[in-house]
Amino acid sequence: MINKTVSTVDDALQGIENGMTLMLGGFGLCGIPENSITALVQKGVNELTCISNNAGVDDFGLGLLLQKKQIKKMISSYVGENAEFERQMLSGELEVDLIPQGTLAERCRAAQAGIPAFFTPAGYGTEVAKGKEVREFNGKMHIMEEAFKADFAIVKAWKGDTAGNLIFKGTARNFNPCMCGAAKITIAEVEELVEAGTLDPNQIHIPGILVQRIFQGEKYEKRIEQRTVRKR
Repeated sequence: MINKTVSTVDDALQGIENGMTLMLGGFGLCGIPENSITALVQKGVNELTCISNNAGVDDFGLGLLLQKKQIKKMISSYVGENAEFERQMLSGELEVDLIPQGTLAERCRAAQAGIPAFFTPAGYGTEVAKGKEVREFNGKMHIMEEAFKADFAIVKAWKGDTAGNLIFKGTARNFNPCMCGAAKITIAEVEELVEAGTLDPNQIHIPGILVQRIFQGEKYEKRIEQRTVRKR
């Protein structure tokens, strides 16, 4: 069995260059590849196009790359809690493509499955449909959306094995699974890395065939955007 383990995050990110398109898993700050994002900041790559549901917050997640002006374009479903994302978008410093959340997920999944395009009713009659092919199905108008084309997909999982099989935990199973195998190279960082054959096959969410590199991350902060507690 092929061992896909790399020893460090820097080894995992080998080949990422200026101007590339990256997919990054997570939703808000849940299930984001923290180690990889920090390493990308240190690596200094720029002019990046990032496909991610949103861009974290100002000082964490993809917000760190935005602070350093390393992102040229964001493809997301919403601005979220990131004031710097909003500022750069409104000032014209950052190119932004805001698309419906379901369409974002399906464009990832379509790339994963090798489907070049699909039709969806989401966005018909709005700016989202501008310049896109329109067809009628069962009396309802749909617009054609193309699958994403990305150089690297970077995801975060709870457990993984040396063959690249992955298990996600709770709501961290968000955009991460549909981004695996949706780019030329998929990098997975995991909290716990075990030997192949250790994981229960019935619990595996993503098979190793969709992952090219895997490493064990460390010092996860797992921040919460809006912490809410009950009154006594």
